[in-house]
Amino acid sequence: MQFKHRIFVLGWGIFGGWIGLCGPVASEPDEDQLGKSAGYPLGARWSAMENRVGSWSALDKVEGVLTQSVSRGDKVNPLPKATHPPEIRYRYRNLGYTLDEYLERRRITGLLVLKDGEIVAERYRYSRTQDAKFLSFSMAKSVTSMLVGVALEKGLITSLNDPAGKYAKDLAGSAYGETPIRDLLRMSSGITFTERYDGQDDVSKLSRSFATGNPPVVSVLRSFSERHKPSGEKFVYASAETEVLGRMLTGATGRSMAELTTEWLWKPMGAESDAFWCHGRDRQAGAYFCFNATLRDWGRLGMLMANDGKLNGQQIISADYLRQATDIAAQPAAFAPYKATPYFGYGYQFWLHPLKERSFAFQGVHGQSVFVQPATGIVMVQTAVYAQASGAQDPEPYAERTAFWMGVLQSLGGRTDRY
Repeated sequence: MQFKHRIFVLGWGIFGGWIGLCGPVASEPDEDQLGKSAGYPLGARWSAMENRVGSWSALDKVEGVLTQSVSRGDKVNPLPKATHPPEIRYRYRNLGYTLDEYLERRRITGLLVLKDGEIVAERYRYSRTQDAKFLSFSMAKSVTSMLVGVALEKGLITSLNDPAGKYAKDLAGSAYGETPIRDLLRMSSGITFTERYDGQDDVSKLSRSFATGNPPVVSVLRSFSERHKPSGEKFVYASAETEVLGRMLTGATGRSMAELTTEWLWKPMGAESDAFWCHGRDRQAGAYFCFNATLRDWGRLGMLMANDGKLNGQQIISADYLRQATDIAAQPAAFAPYKATPYFGYGYQFWLHPLKERSFAFQGVHGQSVFVQPATGIVMVQTAVYAQASGAQDPEPYAERTAFWMGVLQSLGGRTDRY
């Protein structure tokens, strides 16, 4: 990671006068490598390093990407700015840092911190702006889970114990089709599926199929048939399981993921901007990776989760379902923190923080995250372009993100006692 010296600048004020010394302006981490000189371009190779900033905040403008709009409603749920926001500080490797120092150290494109529905901090980097619609990667999995909760409450899904193939008819008789919905939500089908982010794994095969339609995604999903464990016993991260959930949802409802998200989430939660899902050649949205929204609307989604699915007296998502989805106590022992993974636990497509106070996250590769602690009303949203997809490949930025989240909690009166 490269860092350049800071410079001081003179500028012409917005009211037509010199504003003089306006403070230090720092270059942003790896900005040259990430395409600054070309204006952070879009590109069909949208994971190429020089295209990441531009493409991951405007994927609907990238040639060849197919999208379906998620419409906002008439009423916007306001996010007022906190009058006297406290300074956010954190510690990492026994050194203390500020929020702005955190941004100078990592490839973060957007950062939003909310407390009780008010904006404590909002930053955009690498020339991104408030209207940028940031790619979620696997944060989309948590959105898919919310839609499952609504479908269950409405009776469109009879039971989480039903096999997915009851609703996703084109997967009936396959290993995934025979797996109970609850086990797919916990990523515990036991079906062997590799996810190493090396270009040669099963998730790469799934994503190529999504992009090209050859072979069809359903054929790829049906090809996974070997079980390494009985269903429901062990958490093993597998994006295919969320893709099955998305197809189960559209089969159960007869509607697209974009239509469901519009009606069940975006309009009732008071989104400020339209969002969108990317979809494959079969017009099925990529439930496991491809929802896109503004930073503030990701924050509204986090606040909806912090309020256990309720807004202005309306229960948008079942509170009981969300408790099952995000509470460590509701999971079998194998899915608790330190058991499911060396750090996080896992619920219904949500990562569970190892804290005594219920705290959870939507997380995507390359640093995307929404962290939520409901009891204290604290939400943090981060979008990023980390060089490596996961902490297994490069632990440093992910470890510092966790340290920063702990600092946010401590700075805003949150609870950090370990589980």
